[in-house]
Amino acid sequence: MNRRQFSGRVAAGLAGGFAMPGIVLGRKPDDLVRIALVGVGGRGADNLGSVLNQEVVGLCDVDATALGAASKRASHAKAFRDYRRMFDEIHDGIDAVVVSTPDHTHAVIANAAMDLGKHVYCEKPLTHSIHEARVLAGSAARKRVATQMGNAGHSSESTRRVVEIIRSGIIGPVREVHAWSDRPIWPQGVDRPTDAPPVPGSLDWDAWLGPAPARAYNPAYHPFKWRGWWDFGTGALGDMGCHIIDAAFWALDLGAPTSIEAESPPIEDHPDTAPAWSIVRYRFPANGGRETVNLTWYDGGKLPPAELFDGKPPGKGANGSLFVGEKGRLLVGQGGRGGPRLLPEKQFAGAKLPGRDIPRSPGHHEEWLAACRDPARPTGTHFGYAGPLTEVVLLGNVALRAGRKIEWDAAGMRVANGPTDDIYIRRDYRPGWAL
Repeated sequence: MNRRQFSGRVAAGLAGGFAMPGIVLGRKPDDLVRIALVGVGGRGADNLGSVLNQEVVGLCDVDATALGAASKRASHAKAFRDYRRMFDEIHDGIDAVVVSTPDHTHAVIANAAMDLGKHVYCEKPLTHSIHEARVLAGSAARKRVATQMGNAGHSSESTRRVVEIIRSGIIGPVREVHAWSDRPIWPQGVDRPTDAPPVPGSLDWDAWLGPAPARAYNPAYHPFKWRGWWDFGTGALGDMGCHIIDAAFWALDLGAPTSIEAESPPIEDHPDTAPAWSIVRYRFPANGGRETVNLTWYDGGKLPPAELFDGKPPGKGANGSLFVGEKGRLLVGQGGRGGPRLLPEKQFAGAKLPGRDIPRSPGHHEEWLAACRDPARPTGTHFGYAGPLTEVVLLGNVALRAGRKIEWDAAGMRVANGPTDDIYIRRDYRPGWAL
């Protein structure tokens, strides 16, 4: 190939947005990570775009429409409708797997990939249940593979500044945190549909259900609206908690809460879905470096008290968090974006902020890809970190469904003050789909 032909092929590849294995500027072919993706619509399509500079070898989706669109972008990849078949047929040619499916299938796919020794990037929340989060964290440690959860804000400059500011002590010891989201932006607090329209010809409905209990297809579930249904998603809290609570979890080294209490419309009114709104109160015990922390979560239009915002409360379409310290407050946008801002503003006018002492990330996917090449390199939300963060988020759903304050025994992975049989602690699986 002469220089003109080479340049033409590179230009065509960049314009078309598809992967060109071995023809990526600034990278030798043996540096490329061979990646398979499970779930290539929605978030999966975005994740595909972030790894197209690698060697995409496999694409899998239960929806043929999404799979066809992805195949046009990664034309060299082999396409599959079932991830199990993909792993059976081409696992020797895969280095790493990206999982971007609905929440209820994250664990079975990610764990199968790690069992084969593959590095894994998995969308948030990491899992659908606390037991699954512990299984994935254990598998990642045992297999010594590079892992990353898809809460990309963790890798942002803003989140690192939040952690540095909180740890500097400029607002004093923090004992109170508020976190809020504009979700749900899909139906919640609704009844299960009773009609059973035909399954679209492009969709393998049984494979989409995966480990979840069998039910008839309905467009109320797929696409996108699955997030509000207990069997498939984790509601507004599950969708956004791993983004918005992350900065507090990191900066304050929260660990596991000891108690969780939630309020919402009556869960029994619409037992198949998360409620239209919720407020969840977590209590985290003191550790060696800080006092007890109370964290309150709000969604569905609920917000913290207006007086905390220095006269400028967030709108109902906002996402963010607020740290309340003895000397002041820190206001943060979603995933660290949109801030941080010290309050009261007059008090902190001209205040000297701390230096930057946390290493900066090259990017969320880039960080993981570097670890795939050298698993000794750290990632920010490896499963040993992402698992416990996901547990915190899911415990809010346990409290919502319990309808009472729960005392959490983290070591025993159980509710200490009475029985609670809940899918967000441990779930059953359909035959053929066990973890």
